[in-house]
Amino acid sequence: MIFCFGPVFLIMSSHHIVREKQEPALIIANGEACSMDLLEQLLEWSPLVIVLDGAVERVLDLGIKIDVLFGDFDGLSIPLDEIKRRQYPIEIIHAPDQEKTDLEKAIDYLISREFPAVNIVWATGRRADHTLANITNLVKYREQIQVKMIDDYSVIFPLSPLPNVFSKWYKAETPISLIPVGVAEGIETDNLTYPLYGESLTLGARIGNSNSVEKDGIITIKYKKGEMLIMECRD
Repeated sequence: MIFCFGPVFLIMSSHHIVREKQEPALIIANGEACSMDLLEQLLEWSPLVIVLDGAVERVLDLGIKIDVLFGDFDGLSIPLDEIKRRQYPIEIIHAPDQEKTDLEKAIDYLISREFPAVNIVWATGRRADHTLANITNLVKYREQIQVKMIDDYSVIFPLSPLPNVFSKWYKAETPISLIPVGVAEGIETDNLTYPLYGESLTLGARIGNSNSVEKDGIITIKYKKGEMLIMECRD
């Protein structure tokens, strides 16, 4: 729920009433903040909330209950003891490994705890290099955990593991983009305005941007080789 005190809004998550591993965990990264409405919806159904250290000050200002704080804590302006006091109980994980991003390490942590799914917010916007890395890195997890990156304008997720088939009901004219990570081959679609018949998409050459659902009903997307992201978009 949201409490308003003058101009300041505080979100108090009720995620603790949701049974662990029945709903997706939530990772709050350090990109552009999403709307309060979207954040509240995700918190309502999240059994575990992980916050990356670069976002902790903004999250604390919103009054969100943090379950796990993750990062290397370089440049953290709030003492960890203060965070522990304000957020007790909280698990604080120091993750200095420079071979992976904090977001990747947080997803690895959820995989180690056998979470089946995770939603990620605040992972787009701001620095373009971080946004690109965050989005393209999603494909590496498609066989280990269901992962979705969500902002106010899109939901991004990798196509499911072999046999690489995706089916879902949509309203007509819903924007759908197919983004290959590298090259994706043998793509076939059904119920998209611009269908593909065994064709290939290549990042940097030809991508399936700004397609749409032709009519109310189920769309089907499948392909034979490569890696591909699906983006459910809205203006």
